[in-house]
Order: sequence, then C-alpha cells, then structure tokens
Amino acid sequence: MNIDDHFNELGLTLPAPMQTAKLPFDLVRIDGQVMYLSGHVPTETDGTVAKPLGKVGAEVSAEQAYEAARKVALGLFASIHQALGSLDRVQAWLKVFGMVNVAPGFNAIPPVINGCSDLILQVFGTDIGAHTRSAVGMAELPFGVPVEIEAQVKIRL
Repeated sequence: MNIDDHFNELGLTLPAPMQTAKLPFDLVRIDGQVMYLSGHVPTETDGTVAKPLGKVGAEVSAEQAYEAARKVALGLFASIHQALGSLDRVQAWLKVFGMVNVAPGFNAIPPVINGCSDLILQVFGTDIGAHTRSAVGMAELPFGVPVEIEAQVKIRL
C-alpha cells in the first residue's frame, strides 16, 4: 500500500508543520532508523494552535478532545512528511505518548488519545501503524491545549 496515496484517498490534508521557530528544540530528530517526534499540539491547517483550549472534562468535552488528538496525528504526519518527503518511508510506528489536560476527576484518558491512535491505524494499517502507547492525565499543558502527543517511528533509510 502506498501511504501517501491512501492518505489522499481518505480525503485527509496535511496541515502546515507546527510553528516552532522560537523554541529551543527540534520537532524531529533522527538517529539511525528511529525518528523521534517532539510533543505536538493540535493545530489548524495553517500550523497555528487549534481551539478549543482548556481542560478535558470542563471546558473541552471528551469528543472535542478526541478530535484534537486526531489533529495532533495529522501534525505528526506533517512533521514526518516534511522531514522525509513521504509518509511511505515510515516502516513502523513504535510508540505514542499521549498527554491530556484533565479537569479534576476526569479519567477517561485512553479514549481521548484513541483519536490519534485510530487515525494512525486508519492511514498506515495495522502492519505499519500498530504501536505501543501511554495515555496520561496532566494538570496543565502548554498554551492551555487539551492534548499533546509525542511519538517514535522506525523509518526506511
């Protein structure tokens, strides 16, 4: 399966990479065949931070947070595409680490991060897209975003 073609067939669009010009770290680091993707937040197609902002279980519903996690997955795909020129160079998704900005008492954290995992599996299929994962609740996340996700992928050289 050609991943770039499949992505387009699904009617998806890559957003502009997250705007990080003033941050003191890289969004992507490659060491051998492993690509490390820094924490990504939900973004709009122009790369700006997406709304809604706030805590899941208070200002943001679980359904809105699931959609935010899907936007993060698209942002991860955009960073991969920018670094490698093609999503087809991903050999395997290794690990996804999802963080949810939770209101006190909100503990339905894994279903929120499923927004990212579900889209990875939809785009890459189970052979490439299957991954290990952690999903944790946080007291705060940067800029008040509801979700932040980092990942590691194995790439074809």
